[in-house]
Amino acid sequence: MKRTMMSLIGVAVALAAVTGVAAVAAPDTGDRDDPRGSSRLPVQRSALLCPAPTSSEVGETAYTAFAPKGAAAGADGKKGTAELRPAGTVRDAGGGAGGKGKKGKGKGAADSAAGQTVAPRDTKPVVPLQEAGKPVTTTTDSPDAPALVGAADGTLAPGWTVQQTTSVAAGSGRGLLGLSCTTPDTTFWFPGVSTATDRQDYVHLTNPDATPAVVDLELRGKDGSLAGSAGEDISVPPHATVPVLLSTLTSAPTTNASLHVVAREGRVGAAVQASDSKLGSDWLPPAADPSPSVVLPGIPKDATSVRLVALAPGESDADLKVQLATPTGLITPAGLETLHLKSGMTTAVDLKDLTKGEAGSLVLTPSDKDAKAPVTAALRVTRGKGAKQEMAFIPATRPVEKRATAADNRDRGSTLSLVAPEKGKDAKVKVTASAGSGGGTPVTKTYTVKGGTSLDAEPPRPSGLKGTYALTVEPEPGSGPVYAARMLARPQGGLPAFTVQPLPDDRGSVLVPTAGQDLSVLTN
Repeated sequence: MKRTMMSLIGVAVALAAVTGVAAVAAPDTGDRDDPRGSSRLPVQRSALLCPAPTSSEVGETAYTAFAPKGAAAGADGKKGTAELRPAGTVRDAGGGAGGKGKKGKGKGAADSAAGQTVAPRDTKPVVPLQEAGKPVTTTTDSPDAPALVGAADGTLAPGWTVQQTTSVAAGSGRGLLGLSCTTPDTTFWFPGVSTATDRQDYVHLTNPDATPAVVDLELRGKDGSLAGSAGEDISVPPHATVPVLLSTLTSAPTTNASLHVVAREGRVGAAVQASDSKLGSDWLPPAADPSPSVVLPGIPKDATSVRLVALAPGESDADLKVQLATPTGLITPAGLETLHLKSGMTTAVDLKDLTKGEAGSLVLTPSDKDAKAPVTAALRVTRGKGAKQEMAFIPATRPVEKRATAADNRDRGSTLSLVAPEKGKDAKVKVTASAGSGGGTPVTKTYTVKGGTSLDAEPPRPSGLKGTYALTVEPEPGSGPVYAARMLARPQGGLPAFTVQPLPDDRGSVLVPTAGQDLSVLTN
């Protein structure tokens, strides 16, 4: 009897050849050297989702798209395409399309599932890229600007990045809101959300695919799960977005909570827009997947208030050592040598003016080095005083393994934060400022970050800059682990308006097993 069997390696190679997407390979593990018997290849397709930016009549949003140079030609020899298109909107029971109107009355997301899908007025491409290495930008001041869905392929797929930056001049949502448009997935964690009366937090769920997605939302407070079934079975139609007001999911207002988004069918992109009556508004991006150690990079030196919100989502409690990586080394915040997290319960700690005039990054590691309980965390950071305060969020982020990119940098106002969290493991990083969207010559600078320290720097700018430019961060061979973030500061009168974007690895390449004897025929 003869039997034909395709090996698992053969399956992986076949999938990679057909799809060329990151999903066929496991995520990077942190090793700088690729395993034997495998090759690193650029992805051939990427997807991004940008939520509806604002409903304010006095808001303006800039979209900046960029793809780094250096990817090999696509399988068909073409350079590829990269563009976004407007999505439909499902009106939310918590206040209408895009988060307009008044708060909901407790009906929650169940009504949004049955809501009407409003088609976009126009489906023309937004920020279509023509070439790698040069940003493309466009702006809108429409309060009805829709969510965007799109994809890139060929040479424009690896590292494709779109930054959405919104400036709101007045109102409860005033300030600067920034977001690196998200990739679709099936699960997201958002420590730091709120359902309190002084906050309006909307989670925007966007479906990039041609089939419906079904999503569950779970809120966890200091005592565990916040009771309520309003966040179950939310239907997100194809190529559409559903904004859900989090306060409609529970009858118990909670200042510090964690949100878990799970797509039971299909996949979505998710981001939380938080608006505070006193502190303005900003986007809270999803945190990195829970892990025993987390790094939160890029706390500005003039932060007047820092709040840590953390959660151990697994079945075990977590005891963490809390350290601030400063330019001179790791220090322990006064009175917070360790932090105990109860399983499934959200813990919040007020770190006040943690940085004391010196920029830093927060590093959380197990008190017992052998402990494996996963944790997730985010910071709410405030600058300014009195009526002139502005907030931003810094979630835990992935390390930069191969490359990370931040778009929408101007002539001034950008700060690059790099942190090498492990003592004795220095990080050496190449930072490239791209050509400008309107002209300019790229510039590269190399930074060395001593292990156990952080570095804040005004990044390089392209010579002869016109328009906006992108920053690409690439660890050199042999570098120690490094994490990165970028702060944009664009003051509005006396308001210190700012936003912080973490720079996780772009996963623009995947490990594919070498062919060898992949398609083996076994005979009995």
